[in-house]
Amino acid sequence: MPVPRRTQPGYDLSGGRNFSMLCYCWLAGWVPGLGLDHIHRPRGTRGRKSDPPKRGSSLETVVTEIALLSVSPVAYRRPMTACRPIRLNAFDMACVGHIQHGMWTHPRDRSSDYTSLEHWVRLAQMLERGLFDGLFLADVLGVYDVYRGTADPSLRGGVQIPLLDPMALVPAMAYATTHLGFGVTCNLAYEPPFLFARRMATLDHLTRGRIGWNIVTGYLDSGARAMGLAAQAEHDDRYDLADEYLQVVYALWEGGWADGAVVRDRRKGIYTDPRRVRPVRHHGEQFHVDAIPLWEPSPQRTPVLYQAGASDRGRVFAARHAECVFVNASTKQNVRRIVTDLRTRSAPRPMLVFVGASVVTGRTEKDARELLAEYRGCASVEGALAHAAASLGIDFDRYGMDEPIEARPTRAIRSNVEAITASLGPGWSKRQLIDRSSAAVSLRLSARPSRSRTN
Repeated sequence: MPVPRRTQPGYDLSGGRNFSMLCYCWLAGWVPGLGLDHIHRPRGTRGRKSDPPKRGSSLETVVTEIALLSVSPVAYRRPMTACRPIRLNAFDMACVGHIQHGMWTHPRDRSSDYTSLEHWVRLAQMLERGLFDGLFLADVLGVYDVYRGTADPSLRGGVQIPLLDPMALVPAMAYATTHLGFGVTCNLAYEPPFLFARRMATLDHLTRGRIGWNIVTGYLDSGARAMGLAAQAEHDDRYDLADEYLQVVYALWEGGWADGAVVRDRRKGIYTDPRRVRPVRHHGEQFHVDAIPLWEPSPQRTPVLYQAGASDRGRVFAARHAECVFVNASTKQNVRRIVTDLRTRSAPRPMLVFVGASVVTGRTEKDARELLAEYRGCASVEGALAHAAASLGIDFDRYGMDEPIEARPTRAIRSNVEAITASLGPGWSKRQLIDRSSAAVSLRLSARPSRSRTN
């Protein structure tokens, strides 16, 4: 089975890629506060420091959620004198309310411009100007309707609905930038591998090798019903499907066209050498393909592969396929346990692991705390519960504020349940969940460095 060459043991993930998609974090909407001119990168890291954005611009924003790279020692073997890079991505979604629900009500918020292409182009340009490594776009295929058994709370609060297709946004943002990478969440459960492989290869061409794929299998029954099914498959069965899906797309990306198949010989009138192209044939339990890939090899062939499942079955899948794994913030002990297990399973293949962090920045800590208090005034508890209920597969409306939650295995995101239980302890309550959501931001306040430190 063809596999991406860069996933083989000994490949250095710190180099050899056009752009650094080796990062994961999230950006909670367009809430203006500070520009990105305070971000400092050591000399010699990728990117060029551009002129800082002017204060007062509509593009000034608070980066409310970022992730710091947890670097695999296998992937980064650098002299002790060299700076250890910190990779940053923004995490957004083509909607009004992504993670920090209710923030769209803030008077300076710009997320309601999400249907405008200029909105996304400006965001991409701002991130590149601020020396971010990439923009990561989330996606779902169903509405959040677990809380109270209805979609009404999600509709009222703009909780990831209305929502656009993130893949359609990438070409314009790539055209307007030079170095910024783009990670796109795509659900493999409802699209034939051949069609998806062509769409991703197209994005790899149009971005010139700056595309990554967050591999997801879905977690919403509402998404399954949208696709004509009664409900989604069981949790572990979805990963079995994903394993075979990856076999097919690997073969399509890596095995159909040999290097040098495209000759573009005008004199002889030969564009492609037929001897260097072969059909991809796969006949498995879930998928059957017998076709020549329609696209010529793209810069990466296979996009950078992300995966966010940290359940036991998810870690098995990640060890086989993922180059980058996102782990939910939890206790240090729980994160250490998951990371150790992931790297043990994937060895000797390199793997990078990322943990999210919520951040509010200000010129001083006092400024940052004042901004935090201001933003908290816009927070929607109903929106947060609607999101959490769908992610965890638990209808919190059935529980009182201090009643212990029965966190049993569901078809939803098991690693989220495990992370919350590890953080809050067994028998956690709805009140604890709400307090945890609001406290997570307050623990990560950052004073803005002086201009002299960024030069």
